[in-house]
Amino acid sequence: MGARNATTLLLLLSLICLVTLSNVVEGYNNLRPRDCKPRCTYRCSATSHKKPCMLYCLKCCATCLCVPNGVYGNKQACPCYNNWKTQEGRPKCP
Repeated sequence: MGARNATTLLLLLSLICLVTLSNVVEGYNNLRPRDCKPRCTYRCSATSHKKPCMLYCLKCCATCLCVPNGVYGNKQACPCYNNWKTQEGRPKCP
C-alpha cells in the first residue's frame, strides 16, 4: 500500500511539473499588443518588401500575440502564426 501511495504521489508531482513547464514554454511568445511593432520591425528587417511584411506581421501579431524569432522561418514557435493561411492556402503571416 505504501509503494502505491509513493507511485501515485510521484506521478502527480511529475504531472504538475509537466503542466508548469508547458505553460512556461507556451507563454514564452505571448506578447502584449504594444510589443508587436518592435518584434515585427525586426522580423521584417531583412525583406525588400517592408510595407506588406509589416502590415501582415502586425495583423498576425495582433491576433496571435506571437511573432517568431528571427527574420525568417522559426514559425513552429508560434502555432497560430504558423497555421494562419490565405484563401489560396499560402501562409498569411511573414
